[in-house]
Amino acid sequence: METLFATPQFIHHGAVNGVTGSCHEYRLANNYGVLIDCGLFQGAESSGAADGAGSAGSPQINFALQHIKALIVTHVHIDHVGRIPYLLAAGFNGPIFCTIASATLLPLVLEDALKIGVTKDSKLIAAFLAKVQRLLVPCEFNCWTALPALGDAAPMLRFQPAGHILGSAYVELRHNTLAKQHYKTVFSGDLGAPYAPLLPAPKPPYAADTVVIESTYGDRLHDNRRERIKRLEQVLLHALQDNGTVLFPAFSIGRTQELLYELEALVHRLRGQAIHQGLRWDELQIIVDSPLAAKFTQAYDALKSRWDKEAKQRVQQGRHPLSFAQLHTVDSHAQHLALVHYLASTRQPAIVIAASGMCEGGRVVNYLSALLPDPAHQVVFVGYQARGTLGAQIQHYGPKGGYVDIDGSRIHIGAEIITLSGYSAHADQQGLLRFVLGMRKRPQQVRIVHGDNEAKQALQQAFQQHGVNAVIAGQ
Repeated sequence: METLFATPQFIHHGAVNGVTGSCHEYRLANNYGVLIDCGLFQGAESSGAADGAGSAGSPQINFALQHIKALIVTHVHIDHVGRIPYLLAAGFNGPIFCTIASATLLPLVLEDALKIGVTKDSKLIAAFLAKVQRLLVPCEFNCWTALPALGDAAPMLRFQPAGHILGSAYVELRHNTLAKQHYKTVFSGDLGAPYAPLLPAPKPPYAADTVVIESTYGDRLHDNRRERIKRLEQVLLHALQDNGTVLFPAFSIGRTQELLYELEALVHRLRGQAIHQGLRWDELQIIVDSPLAAKFTQAYDALKSRWDKEAKQRVQQGRHPLSFAQLHTVDSHAQHLALVHYLASTRQPAIVIAASGMCEGGRVVNYLSALLPDPAHQVVFVGYQARGTLGAQIQHYGPKGGYVDIDGSRIHIGAEIITLSGYSAHADQQGLLRFVLGMRKRPQQVRIVHGDNEAKQALQQAFQQHGVNAVIAGQ
């Protein structure tokens, strides 16, 4: 029988020197380990800077797999699941554990990732997705599920709501070790901010020996929800005074649906009132230009039984938070190009939500090329922009009247660049602290991952000030 380690080992294959490529190996014995997430690197983190053992930002799987018995998925954002095709191609054939909602959404994410980055061959994609479906093990929240057996270790996992996107979870792993019985580790995945639209807020676990925690906003505090809704209204009132387009780069899953939910609430509350002399709130066109986002929005709607209490109450009132009268979706690429040209040439007032959230490819890039030079337009960032992404460059150089390079062309930034940090789907420093300090039995160690250096160091210091033993993974 395989000899258990005295304590588990942690090997990080991504999201150590940045915020993308999440992939963490949890090893209980020489011949037994599981992976928590297997995501793509993005921005500067995909260019070759090492992040984790031997990864060098590559999508390829260049770590040993023969001892990996299972993959556990915290949620289906591409930086947490985008390397799954490469994982299966490298020979992984074990179970993939995730929540029920994630099991519905994951094939949509992977199909899109394959079409963009691997192949357009529909037969190959269908075969791959069929294999993923065979490996998926959908799990209910708050229920212990057995992992592949390991003698007396008896490893189990449990998903708890993380409040980041629909189906997102933090993971509790319970097992025995050579040193003690009943060892427990918590992997936070990406924790959501309190009171995020549609989703219940994450609650701290009862206890753990070790917590592996993200730190995306480990050095910042967010506005509360009431303040951010007020700020969204103010931004739109300001932006639409000279008409033009208000462009939201947003991830197809999670952020797009949250924005639609908040925009529907604004329009519902202010219908009949004027934005300016020639435009009322209920006349404002809201456009989602992303076929993938439209698919996810339909999936969100089908999973409304998983929404939080507030969202369900709106449905009971006869409202449609993700499918309202002013909302339009753009399907074909020809329609997309025509819309970009129309908005750029007419300055017709509109809100456009387009992927990708960090402006790394996707339809949003065509909007940016066409709209950035014109001061009549606004680009509103509502999510984290990783180092080296086009979004981060626009965010940095835009307020200075600078320029960015898009597809080999220098684009002057005349449009107004606005950041609404309160709309992050990640917990801020206070939320991250609350997750650990709210535990009835505090962990012996907190391992900090998934953040830039400043964020990780600030979070480490904050934990230490509360008497928590916090270390930065990889240091």
